[in-house]
Formats: sequence, structure tokens, C-alpha cells
Amino acid sequence: MSTTIVTFIILSFSLALVLIMKKDSLPAGVKRPLAIIALVMITFSFVLLLYSLFHAGAAG
Repeated sequence: MSTTIVTFIILSFSLALVLIMKKDSLPAGVKRPLAIIALVMITFSFVLLLYSLFHAGAAG
């Protein structure tokens, strides 16, 4: 697995964790867009993770 993929996965889950922990202190107009961005990033992270696993399994 590439280091850029691992970095993206860590960053997307970190963003989601920070949003969950700080949900009470965020302004109302910012919560929804940040949550949607985090959801898209986490979904893309899972797709990249699955692609990496299947691609590595087919090569070896």
C-alpha cells in the first residue's frame, strides 16, 4: 500500500474524529458541510483500502 494512501486514510479518519469530538463547539453553518466532506473522504478511503487489498492479492 502506498504511503500517500495510508496518509489519506489517517487524515480522513482524524478529520472525522475531530468533528465528532468538537461537534458542540462548531457553528451551525459549518457542521453540515464539514460532515459531508468527512463522509466523502472516509468513503473514498474505504474504496482505496479495498482496491489496495484486492490489487495486492491479485499481484502476489
